[in-house]
Amino acid sequence: MNDLNVVFVAVSPAEIDILVEFMRQYYLFDHIPFDERTARIAVSELVQDPRLGRAWLIKADGSPVGYVFLAFGFILEFGGRDAFVDELYLAPEFRGRGIGELALAFVEKEARLLGLRALRLEVSKGNLRAIGLYHKAGFEAHDRLLMTKVLNEDDRGFSSPPFMA
Repeated sequence: MNDLNVVFVAVSPAEIDILVEFMRQYYLFDHIPFDERTARIAVSELVQDPRLGRAWLIKADGSPVGYVFLAFGFILEFGGRDAFVDELYLAPEFRGRGIGELALAFVEKEARLLGLRALRLEVSKGNLRAIGLYHKAGFEAHDRLLMTKVLNEDDRGFSSPPFMA
């Protein structure tokens, strides 16, 4: 399993460059359009406003190896505040070593401490390795389809990346 000392460190404004570079790598891996300016603004907003969610760097033996984000929401079906595991990324050489399991256990513990009622996530249908990880951590697929409508212009004046089916 994991032979590394793994810790989760709340992202500080000084670490946003590290986070944005990991995001670039993740988006390339998952074929998601990446816009550095958009990513930097969104991450900065999340890091500076704890009402929106939480962001952690995943460090192994003291070095950053990935990240995980929780984005807060509210869902009537489960009785209140929830969180979306918006992104979980590990550098390729650290996958399959149990760090993803540790990250999911960590965010579940944090969510419980925050009084959240549910954790949700999204995964690409073809990412069987991640699907297996999420099932193992207790996530279940619902008989629903996650749908998205991207709003073209933000009040900051930048365009959202195009939606990819």
